[in-house]
Amino acid sequence: MSSMPLASNTIKLFAQLGGVVTLVSLLAACGDAPWNNPYPAEESDKNILYSSFSERPKHLDPVRSYSSNEYLFIAQIYEPPLQYHFLKRPYELIPLTATEVPRARYFDAAGALLPSDVDSARVAYSEYEITIQPGIRYQPHPAFARGADGRHLYHELAAEYIESVNTLADFPKTSTREATAEDYVYQIKRLADARLHSPLRGMLSGYIVGFADYSKRLEGIYDALKKQTGTAPFLDLRRYEMEGVEVLDRYRYRIRIKGKYPQLLYWLAMPFFAPMPWEADLFYSQPGMKKRNITLNWYPVGTGPFMLTENNPNLRMTLARNPNFHGERYPVEGEMGDRANGLLDDAGRPLPFIEKAVYSLERESIPYWNKFLQGFYDASGISSDSFDQAVQLGNQGEATLTDEMEQQGIKLITAVQTSSFYMGFNMRDPVIGGLDERGRLLRRAISIAVDYEEYISIFNNGRGVPAQGPVPPGIFGFREGEAGINRYLYDVVNGKPKRKSIDEARALLVQAGYPGGQDKNTGEPLVLHYEAVGSGPDDKARLNWILKQFQKLGIQLVIRATDYNRFQGKMLKGTGQIFSWGWNADYPDPENFLFLLYGPNSKAHNGGENAANYSNPEFDRLFDQMKNMDNSPERQVIIDKMVELVRKDAPWAFGFHPKGFTLHHAWYHNAKPNLMANNTLKYKRLDPQLRKQKRAEWNPPVVWPVLVLLMLLALSVIPAAIVHRQRERSAAR
Repeated sequence: MSSMPLASNTIKLFAQLGGVVTLVSLLAACGDAPWNNPYPAEESDKNILYSSFSERPKHLDPVRSYSSNEYLFIAQIYEPPLQYHFLKRPYELIPLTATEVPRARYFDAAGALLPSDVDSARVAYSEYEITIQPGIRYQPHPAFARGADGRHLYHELAAEYIESVNTLADFPKTSTREATAEDYVYQIKRLADARLHSPLRGMLSGYIVGFADYSKRLEGIYDALKKQTGTAPFLDLRRYEMEGVEVLDRYRYRIRIKGKYPQLLYWLAMPFFAPMPWEADLFYSQPGMKKRNITLNWYPVGTGPFMLTENNPNLRMTLARNPNFHGERYPVEGEMGDRANGLLDDAGRPLPFIEKAVYSLERESIPYWNKFLQGFYDASGISSDSFDQAVQLGNQGEATLTDEMEQQGIKLITAVQTSSFYMGFNMRDPVIGGLDERGRLLRRAISIAVDYEEYISIFNNGRGVPAQGPVPPGIFGFREGEAGINRYLYDVVNGKPKRKSIDEARALLVQAGYPGGQDKNTGEPLVLHYEAVGSGPDDKARLNWILKQFQKLGIQLVIRATDYNRFQGKMLKGTGQIFSWGWNADYPDPENFLFLLYGPNSKAHNGGENAANYSNPEFDRLFDQMKNMDNSPERQVIIDKMVELVRKDAPWAFGFHPKGFTLHHAWYHNAKPNLMANNTLKYKRLDPQLRKQKRAEWNPPVVWPVLVLLMLLALSVIPAAIVHRQRERSAAR
């Protein structure tokens, strides 16, 4: 029996391995998509935007939704009457589905029409008449589907049929219809429905005529019907009129407001006031639908440029172009610099530009960041972990991209957000509160000592602007330059604010009666309590920093950390002493920030948003005078007086306004921060071919691990071949 020589076996083995290597190389050269592409290969050159989300949206019903992670989706689906101009600053309201921005008409208590410039004190009622554009149609939806007899196919479903469906796609027929004024009124009525828990119900009860009575009336009707039937009934709200909201004709409706409330126009730019077809309300209200998770909170129905075609919050959510979209065009004008920055290159072109937007779940920042650098996400924020890799700060604090980012063609956009973060003092507390001079001086000393410039540098990578008052930049009432500097906490050096020294803070503490952090009357140390949320590693570092700020003054600070629910409970009861909180603008008006310090909005007394429980009669009087005024020099004067009062009283240690940093790739166009608008997906334009090219460049196939593995395999085979050869020779002997 003969056998092949060892050399021949080895040669044959290496020849086979060489064939495998050649095959691997050929495979690497074939195909356009990188091997690590997380998306289907056929999508490589499609007009699809790729982004992510980190938290499951809980409410997609516009009556309830009020979170940014929810607005990411529903603002592209639902269309209220108004919207914010995409490019213009200051922010400007323009029509969306309305034909024009409505103007208020004012009436006195006798019903007589008043002039437009009337003093707000004389206004008993305001009326807004909204006209809707004809021809606006809803996305395809089974709620509209009808049979040959004209009856709706899916409005009276048997329990067995509902048990057989799992998603909205299981309904084979869809249709649409035109949106009418009645649909907008229907949605306002839904806002009054206590069972739907709209966060606007309490606020609107104080403004829309008859709103509170309508809410109580619905509760009574529901209770009576439930007693009769034993189940939660569906109410067709078209049958029940609300005094302050009236359908005038197919395309016109009217809202009547108590007194003067110009901020209503801002609310008309939010999804709360988008149209809701009664057919969808009935469809989703059928018994058994909620159990199947077929609800408005899962499957929205709107008239906007996109519709939700995939809702899998544990993996992916997808928006696709609405085939029934009525059409809109990109703005033809903006502000200075927009044309030079390419933001008017698409002027007048029909919207939307993209066909689909795919949002993948990303809970961790590092994988998300790596995918952005590989070109698999089109835009990205910057986490603290990745900040130094992306951004470098100059001597004056200016932010620029690192060389690595520049080489990839990545662009950086920054914008101070319309938000305020602050440290609050409970003004009801006998030690830290009160409007006496002792309390004011103590709070001002602490406000100087808590160095928010340092905080921004350490914890925000420099992404923030120290606050000089409650009103953030970009909102009417904010003062630029020296006029806006808080002289109680800052000195002015070369026209810029410089925080007062810790020695000045200590001097204030002496005047307050606490020299070196001790009560001069008792000799006891001053002990204060800070209400904190969370106890993770990041929270611990922040809390240690806060402790050190108080130690500068010799004040003993006790940290009382708890979960958010307990923290909220302390705030509602008014038992907390010192805390940190923040506020994001609902709309671009100073009233939306100054009401955080309005006495009647006290959290402890009335459950409002005045968490510091600040109550100054003069501030409250000025607020009542200012809140319903149009923006004017006269309004600015009043705001200046209000800001001066809170600077003097110091119910807050004014913290900072965060600065947003956003990156995007060269193929991602029309990227301009709009801190008020949420419906900006329709303006985004992509260059899919450039993206495909760059992905291929940035993600070359990594073949060497395969080659190393094959070589190791070859080397491991040689000893086995030698043993095999020895056995054959032994057998031959």
